[in-house]
Amino acid sequence: MMRRLILWAAIACATLAAPLRAEIDGHGPDAWRVTGVAADDVLNMRMGPGTRYLVIDSLPPNARGLQQVTCVPLLIPSIYHKLTEAQRNALPQRWCLMRTGEFAKAGWVAQRFLMEDVGLPTDRTTVERSEIPVHQSGDAMIDAAARLVGDLYAAFEGQSGAAQNPFNPIQATQFFFAGITPDLAGHGADVLYDAQDFQGRITRIAADPDQPMLRGMITINVDFINFGQADRAVFRLRADTAQSGAPVRIFRVEHDGWSFPQ
Repeated sequence: MMRRLILWAAIACATLAAPLRAEIDGHGPDAWRVTGVAADDVLNMRMGPGTRYLVIDSLPPNARGLQQVTCVPLLIPSIYHKLTEAQRNALPQRWCLMRTGEFAKAGWVAQRFLMEDVGLPTDRTTVERSEIPVHQSGDAMIDAAARLVGDLYAAFEGQSGAAQNPFNPIQATQFFFAGITPDLAGHGADVLYDAQDFQGRITRIAADPDQPMLRGMITINVDFINFGQADRAVFRLRADTAQSGAPVRIFRVEHDGWSFPQ
């Protein structure tokens, strides 16, 4: 009983601070899921943000629909991008206070085991998300955008049928602005690789080092090698107010000499 009182007191205090953080950070994902945990393991939920705190519960490796209350340390873009590389490297591991949708469980978990829950199929076998080299900047909003782009590549490569194609009208709004989804018909590899065929590997997905975010627009670079040639796709993302909760979505993809939408 005492443990529950302490836990929910912490949630209550963090919830009071959450509106301020949301106002500063902008729109965030509506739901989160566990990632990077082995199928025969669990993700520990702790009483506080760090391994020195007691484990009070756990989440299965396929847990979905999680709600984020707050994270520490607080990394707003205006502060994070003023830090030197050495200061960024010295930042402690980020922890987030999470709860399940029905309030049955709540506790602190390491942020590296969380990703935006965009309803992707869980039976992908060709390419797993863990194989996509997504670089984390330490900014929650920018990192969520980078993971979304990584998930788009993983979903496209791992599809086992037309229903799982992230460019089809049903799946597309999980990645793209609702307003451009009708134009995605017939597209796929050309948008991702500037080619109809791909034989190579993605080397890095990361926020643009010079201007990762400007006036709400996030820029994510995807570096890859296709048929032995190095190439890059540039993704532009921002909050899509036409979708419920205004999630961050892709509204433009640029390659050398052309872009989508044109």
